[in-house]
Amino acid sequence: MCGLVGVLSARASVPPERMRAALESIRHRGPDRTDWWRSDDDRLLLGHTRLSIIGLVNGDQPLTGPRGDVHAVVNGEFYGYRAIREEQAAAGYRFRTDSDSEVALALYERYGADFLHHLRGEFAVVIADERRRCLLAARDRFGIKPLYYAVHDGDVFVASEVKALLALGVPARWDHEAFFAECHSARTADRTLFAGIRAVPPGCFLLARDGHVAVHTYWDIEFPDRAALAADRRSDREIVDGFRAVLDDAVRERLVADVEVASYLSGGIDSCAVLGLAQRHLDRPIRAFTIEFGDAQYDERLLAERTAAFTGSAFVPVPVTQADIAGAFPDALWHAETLVFNGHGVAKFLLSRAVHDAGIKVVFTGEGADEVLAGYPPFRRDLVLHNADGLSAEQATLVLDQLAEANRSSRGLLTADGEAAPGLDVVQTRLGYVPSSLLVFATLAGKMLPLFEPDEIGRAHV
Repeated sequence: MCGLVGVLSARASVPPERMRAALESIRHRGPDRTDWWRSDDDRLLLGHTRLSIIGLVNGDQPLTGPRGDVHAVVNGEFYGYRAIREEQAAAGYRFRTDSDSEVALALYERYGADFLHHLRGEFAVVIADERRRCLLAARDRFGIKPLYYAVHDGDVFVASEVKALLALGVPARWDHEAFFAECHSARTADRTLFAGIRAVPPGCFLLARDGHVAVHTYWDIEFPDRAALAADRRSDREIVDGFRAVLDDAVRERLVADVEVASYLSGGIDSCAVLGLAQRHLDRPIRAFTIEFGDAQYDERLLAERTAAFTGSAFVPVPVTQADIAGAFPDALWHAETLVFNGHGVAKFLLSRAVHDAGIKVVFTGEGADEVLAGYPPFRRDLVLHNADGLSAEQATLVLDQLAEANRSSRGLLTADGEAAPGLDVVQTRLGYVPSSLLVFATLAGKMLPLFEPDEIGRAHV
């Protein structure tokens, strides 16, 4: 990952010491090089902290287009960038670097804001256009890379992390409503815990000009309805083969790097599948890092070690104790910039630190598979309750009992446990049923609500 900062100043320039402080606050994102650019009138500024992955020799940022009046900073990777480079070079664009990041600049020069439709990857990109006197900041389709913004005293600021915005002079103020919503798992994608600081939502871009900011959607998920699903005549085999081909292509594209690529590995299907596919494309063992817990209820070392042996990967255990989690909690919270409800995020922070200490810059992970493949218990519960054609009531009860027994360690977090907070009747009326995920959130909210003073609930406008 890299770090980026962008500024569109309405009146006066941002003092250099603030820009340096902002970049220093996110230098952990890109320790290889820090640099920044400002326009001649000091109204447009871009800063970047680089983690070198592709184009190691000449890929430093900020990037500048051939005409010298369009500039960009990028955090992330663009997949299939070589084909884009060839196409844009044939159209006349003169590339100055070997970095994949420059394809964003080339596409913007040709298509304007529509350049996002031509990109595939996980990214945050900020473009300063001196011709149009504007700042454009975009986030990838699923919001994998972070991107925040604020408007303060007429100036527009964007950055990879909130702490960089604070260093630029945006005041640090608590957003009570967002905090209350986060405690009840109901914060929307554009909110943060800080008043006046917003996140660019996934699949969106921000356009700032003359102190005004507008956020536009360039992509959204299209969910098929029952009629579309019924019209799908593919066999199970065809669906499985098609999914495997897409997943294998995604893994192969992510192996394109000028540095070593490693992998996180748990005992789950997601990371095991990703590691197995990645290893097929390499002639060296991939280093596979696994958190090793002392509690057998949580430890997945045995499954992970067997997977690494089966795929021919190099197994690297990372022992983590309860004391380690407690000790790393402040650091993990500082990086997360949001509430941490359990030890999972802290453990992942410790795993990432071990990978960093091993000299690794790029690592595979199975994050997101449970969301898109219905791996979490609430999704499977809904399948049994609302979409299990031909399943008797007795069979459904048996399956739900087995589901609950198999997920005892996540009871209360991934399965409903306790009395739900009020408000689900509205969901029942609108949808005709209550999704199990909302039931989980509502029971969590039921446990959190007594912790708030009445005046705090009133301040949250809930």
